[in-house]
Amino acid sequence: MPKKQLDLRVLRKQFNMSQEDLARRLGMSRPTLMKVEKGERVLSLAERDKARDIFDLVKDTESVDTNMRISIPQKNLDKFKQVLLYILERVGNKPNVGMTVIYKLLYFIDFDYYEKYEEQLMGLTYIKNHHGPTPKEFIKVVEQMKQAGELEEIKSKYFTYEQKKFLPVMESDLSLISGRELEHIDWELGRLANLSAKQISDLSHIDTPWAVTDDGKQIDYEFVFYRSEETSVREYESL
Repeated sequence: MPKKQLDLRVLRKQFNMSQEDLARRLGMSRPTLMKVEKGERVLSLAERDKARDIFDLVKDTESVDTNMRISIPQKNLDKFKQVLLYILERVGNKPNVGMTVIYKLLYFIDFDYYEKYEEQLMGLTYIKNHHGPTPKEFIKVVEQMKQAGELEEIKSKYFTYEQKKFLPVMESDLSLISGRELEHIDWELGRLANLSAKQISDLSHIDTPWAVTDDGKQIDYEFVFYRSEETSVREYESL
């Protein structure tokens, strides 16, 4: 009995993935993917296997495992706002904590949590830039928060460098952050918040997810499971 074809359109929408992104991951053109989604073209066996890997489907079934690990960013912008406010409450006044350090703190909070628990905390989208990972949603959300009077932006000097800093105007709503998430954030701030912009950028540059990603491209959360001992934060069982 022939196997039912994967419904890529349904899966793609379920995972909030664009046609362009899925086509790139499958190694095909967008027009070809459009034909597949319309039923005008059948996936090859290799393409089916690749699609299953992308969506983390169980090999002998066409249904999505409800306990699967989701590596595609599932951004929670409300939680992001509260995490940012909490970070600024805790370390925003430190002279070294400008926008560059904030970017890297958010990156390590998100990616380290994913490595530890195989779940997303804020689920932001990070892009590989020259100075390290950049959260794609940051500028837009911060502008909204500034207009809403939730934080303010100031300029300051750190040694001879001018930097952009953010300070909270209102308290964070911790009801949106679980106890485990808060403990993780505190742990990250304890180990990273005193680093200079160069130090924390250098740390992000030796992290596998950033290192294996092409410039200007989105960093895949799944690469945390290929980290070296230098940046891995999870204790794996010895084989």
